[in-house]
Amino acid sequence: MVVTGLLVAEVNVNTMCEIGSGGVSLVSMAMRTLGTAGVRTACLSYLFIHYALLVAYVARSSDIITNSLGIPLWESATLFSLAFGGICYFGSQRLIGAVNGFLVFGILASFTSLVVVASGNLQWSSLLEANFAAAPQSIPIIALSFVYQNVVPVLCTNLEGDLSKVRTAIIAGTAIPLVLFLVWDGVILGTLPGIAGNSNVSDPLELLRSNNGMVGPIVEAFSFLAIGTSYIGFVLGLSDFLADLLKLPSGQNKPLPYLLTLLPPLVLSQLDPEIFFKALDFAGTYGVLVLFGVFPAAMSWSERYSDELEAPVPPIVPGGKVTLGVVMGGALLVIVSEIIKDIMQLQGLH
Repeated sequence: MVVTGLLVAEVNVNTMCEIGSGGVSLVSMAMRTLGTAGVRTACLSYLFIHYALLVAYVARSSDIITNSLGIPLWESATLFSLAFGGICYFGSQRLIGAVNGFLVFGILASFTSLVVVASGNLQWSSLLEANFAAAPQSIPIIALSFVYQNVVPVLCTNLEGDLSKVRTAIIAGTAIPLVLFLVWDGVILGTLPGIAGNSNVSDPLELLRSNNGMVGPIVEAFSFLAIGTSYIGFVLGLSDFLADLLKLPSGQNKPLPYLLTLLPPLVLSQLDPEIFFKALDFAGTYGVLVLFGVFPAAMSWSERYSDELEAPVPPIVPGGKVTLGVVMGGALLVIVSEIIKDIMQLQGLH
């Protein structure tokens, strides 16, 4: 994920140099390097990622609200969508920033509390257990957890195309959540002995909640706050994207893009009780690994080795065609294997 972020930065800065201005979007980069077909694929992947994750966020948040208030799931989903969607539509940038700041503070506080409480029963020997056969299935979720490439164009513009600063920001910005994920995984796996070899556990957090009564409320709070801040970001991003697709005037909050952003996830989230995990898996496999796995390497390949394009900035990712081939090949391998798995599951249902 670090490599694909650096490739996006490389292509972005070269595109900035070519057109002579900042603010270069992923769509502009795809058009320059991959043509119309690349733009269409990028747009479809972008829409797919956003809708899939919004479905997952509404599904999980409605579960949390229903468990807390005892109201039906559809009421919980509607309440969540209206509350956070309303903040996005009616709120000023200052209000949205303040709400996000509050949510992030709550996330850090609940994360710290969760680690302190759960680690009291930590068994270090449990961290030596392994189930390598299950590792490939986790790749789409890992890729989804480290998605940041969509903000790299903004980063490049803000840092005025200084690739040294961009490289530092990307590496450090990926290392910090990596440490948090490792602490999180260490606490979960170290507190639940035998979970590595237990194929019957679909949600380790549920098991942790049942083993430790104090953990349950903290997990619910942490999950809800994390979903809230993510939901706001994705609603704003998708509504802006849809407004651009519909050729609506910029700088104005029109209801149509927000209705198209909020209603489909609200409806879809109620169709399947297990849709949270399915939506995350699909978003990671068919969205993230296409748009932020295959695409950065393909754009960089076209830019570096095409006679029609100029690349004034030297490559910041070493390895040439080998590195680009490994990135594209690895992403495609996971995508193809997931397609085969999904087809076999569908055949098994029939």
